[in-house]
Amino acid sequence: MAILIDGTTRVICQGITGSSGSFHTKGCLEYGTQVVGGVTPGKGGQSDGNGLPIFDTVRSAVMETGANATMIFVPPPFAADSILEAAEAGVPVICCITEGVPVQDMIRVRKRLEEYPQTVLIGPNCPGIITPGRRVSGEGSAAVFEGGCKIGIMPGYIHTARADASTGKAVGIISRSGTLTYEAVWQTSVLGIGQSTCVGIGGDPVRGLGFIELLEMFNEDPETDGIVMIGEIGGTDEAEAGHWIQSHAVKPVTAFIAGRTAPPGKRMGHAGAIIGGADDTAEAKMEALRGCGVDVCESPAELGVSMCRALGLEPAGVTQ
Repeated sequence: MAILIDGTTRVICQGITGSSGSFHTKGCLEYGTQVVGGVTPGKGGQSDGNGLPIFDTVRSAVMETGANATMIFVPPPFAADSILEAAEAGVPVICCITEGVPVQDMIRVRKRLEEYPQTVLIGPNCPGIITPGRRVSGEGSAAVFEGGCKIGIMPGYIHTARADASTGKAVGIISRSGTLTYEAVWQTSVLGIGQSTCVGIGGDPVRGLGFIELLEMFNEDPETDGIVMIGEIGGTDEAEAGHWIQSHAVKPVTAFIAGRTAPPGKRMGHAGAIIGGADDTAEAKMEALRGCGVDVCESPAELGVSMCRALGLEPAGVTQ
């Protein structure tokens, strides 16, 4: 089991003929994802460099391929319309990787998506989502996987399927930071813990799925034993997630908040990572989460060990 996607998911790429879309489509294919086509208006009927069919519209791509997920690699001015086109075509999982989408556009998108309750949006400005496949051969970046699904830009080989985990455990990972997502994945993998699904929700102030929706999904997933939650300065999402965890979570949650040294009023990396008040700081969020009973790491280097202990594990090389 996993959340949102698995080895049967059929993926298309909007913007497949662009440099980023082409490059990352190839990476998803090499990981073992069922990428079944792509969309570039005006190039319908052609094939991309991987031999995948190109369509003029998402609707035609869905009708011809049975796609039920899409990843979006189009320039920022066109990202909002690409998201809505996918929603209107009935695609249930939309992953928008594009960075720099105007906030006003995303406000419009969020409102329109209310008309499509069966559709979920991940992103924008995110690394994507992955349900790890089982390793069948090779090591490192040359490894070959099957039964998984990678939608986005993350390095697939660092992820570990539950079936390959030496501890027999797997955790769900939710993160506003792409780089810290990979750090949490690497640490848990090294310690023998797999990942059920990893979701980079993106760092923009207006986006699709947030912490609470994903916490609910992982909480109900029988193959997820614990949850790693990585937040950052700006907004109130982490504090609200803490209250949800306190009231509803039945699985251990380990958290980290990035941006402890960020000065107020200055954007740090992500468009949403800006301290606008006392409650937006990393320290305030850490205090709020701890007040809700969440195990909060002082450093990102502690994520793997903290999750191990939360799961009642003590792998070799890790001491109390």
